[in-house]
Amino acid sequence: MESFFIPYHGSSFHAVKYGKGEDIIFCFHGYGEEASTYSIFEELLGDAYTLIAIDMPFHGKTDWRGPLLFALNALIDIINELLDSADKKFNLMGYSMGGRVAFRLLEAIPERVKKLVLVAPDGLHKNPWQRFSTETYVGNRLFKFTMENPDWLFGLMKMAFALRLLNPSIEKFIRYYLDEEQQRLMLYKRWTTMRKFRPSISKLQQIFMKQQIPLHIFFGKYDRVIVAKRGYTFAKKLPSVYIAEIEAGHQLLHQKYATQIAEPFMQE
Repeated sequence: MESFFIPYHGSSFHAVKYGKGEDIIFCFHGYGEEASTYSIFEELLGDAYTLIAIDMPFHGKTDWRGPLLFALNALIDIINELLDSADKKFNLMGYSMGGRVAFRLLEAIPERVKKLVLVAPDGLHKNPWQRFSTETYVGNRLFKFTMENPDWLFGLMKMAFALRLLNPSIEKFIRYYLDEEQQRLMLYKRWTTMRKFRPSISKLQQIFMKQQIPLHIFFGKYDRVIVAKRGYTFAKKLPSVYIAEIEAGHQLLHQKYATQIAEPFMQE
């Protein structure tokens, strides 16, 4: 394992490198997580691949000093610097929020992506509330106000739960990120900063249909946050897209699932 920093326009991105293989896999973590979550794949893939996991803004050890907007082109610049090339091909892995990052990279530079392995990926459904809260002026002001003054939202959640309109697991998931003030402020910064990493489902389907890039998606069978049916709907009539379900919930980046998730790369 090698930990290092990449300076970029006054900010400093932290990354971790696993393995020593010639083939490259760029890895993107989930919300509130960090690059080290991909250490579980080093023993399995490290001989054939080099895995490079990057901490996103306001995550891990990355020191983001820019405005609350991380542009896709900035990430591509960082990847090109790490590869010392603007045309070298690579593979992608992404978990949850990292799935959106991987999808956007594919959308922008499909000719450079060899294979994707995504785990409970966000980005396969439209989220109008997230778009409203991060990409419109009124929505973003309301979002910021709510993160600073959440009592009205907690009251609404309590009512929805009492009326059985809110699944207990979803309520637990929401409260995990909203109960503490610091967590709420980080949620505002992270969502706002990563707002441009929202793929077009139709464009992605066109890319997979035309270029037949292998995509393996793993879902947790009992995941109430990112549900498998979105993957099956997306994959219809796309022969290069493979869906698998694991006997688990949303937290899939664990050692006990590592072999199954790494299998698409181990087949080569």
